[in-house]
Amino acid sequence: MTLKVYPNFLLLFLFNSVWTRTVRQVYDELDLEHWSHYTFECPKECFCPPSFPNALYCDNKGLKEIPAIPARIWYLYLQNNFIETISEKPFVNASHLRWINLNKNKITNAGIESGVLSKLKRLLYLFLEDNELEEVPAPLPRGLEQLRLARNKISRIPEGVFSNLENLTMLDLHHNSLLDSALQSDTFQGLNNLMQLNIAKNSLKKMPLSIPANTLQLFLDNNSIEVIPENYFSTIPKVTFLRLNYNKLSDDGIPPNGFNVSSILDLQLSHNQLTKIPPINAHLEHLHLDHNRIKSVNGTQICPVSIAIAEDYGLYGNIPRLRYLRLDGNEIKPPIPLDIMICFQLLQAVVI
Repeated sequence: MTLKVYPNFLLLFLFNSVWTRTVRQVYDELDLEHWSHYTFECPKECFCPPSFPNALYCDNKGLKEIPAIPARIWYLYLQNNFIETISEKPFVNASHLRWINLNKNKITNAGIESGVLSKLKRLLYLFLEDNELEEVPAPLPRGLEQLRLARNKISRIPEGVFSNLENLTMLDLHHNSLLDSALQSDTFQGLNNLMQLNIAKNSLKKMPLSIPANTLQLFLDNNSIEVIPENYFSTIPKVTFLRLNYNKLSDDGIPPNGFNVSSILDLQLSHNQLTKIPPINAHLEHLHLDHNRIKSVNGTQICPVSIAIAEDYGLYGNIPRLRYLRLDGNEIKPPIPLDIMICFQLLQAVVI
């Protein structure tokens, strides 16, 4: 086994992808003969690339309102403007829209005309990050696959707003003003195909209720969560990536087998108040525990199987799968205990 130890060195593994249709896949469905039925009009404030006839680029133009959208447009880019309202008029002919990017504008809930979004029947991707929304806009298009609402002022989620969004795979609500009271037991009801839920950087003190059962990626960083309820992850049996960095978790706030969950492959608990490594499952591959209060590591105690069994299994047995372990920012000093390497024979990197 070759093991690399990185003193005070940061390794990042990014898992922010969601398994959903890409823009290119949607574009590949394009029948070029179809566009012969449309005139190639282009709003004077925008750019219409001849090689991409169903895209309209109106970003970074200093716009205060949305221009009239031609009928041929599928992809609409309006980010980095000063737009305050979304009204029905510009979208009268835009019945083919799949993608709208309205990030970094000045849109408020009062500025969104009632029903305007839900009338965009073919819309799959809606980006409204970095605006001035105070609640999740409603109603939304039923076919939506991604909804990105990060960095607004959202403190309220209207009842039933997600109930018909069974195609939604990604919901991003990070960096808002959500309290525990905003997340009721039925808040996420209807999101049967949700795979990524991001509620990081809000004001939560508790783990959110009733996470959709098919969720694979759950991001709860930068809240004030202190306790993991007993058997919390039994209701989300497919969760694979779990981020709880920058919370207030202590040893007492984690049940004995709170994170001993076979589906979890990447567990991030950096910048909490832990003094020991919680029990983990043999399937775990990446464990982030940097910047806690851990003073020592005992491989015999944290090994998900008996050390003797791990040693006997060797490289060909059902040994623990941990490949990456981050422990810097604690009070642990090298060298790494031998029993850690005996247990976790697939380790490729340790940061200490």
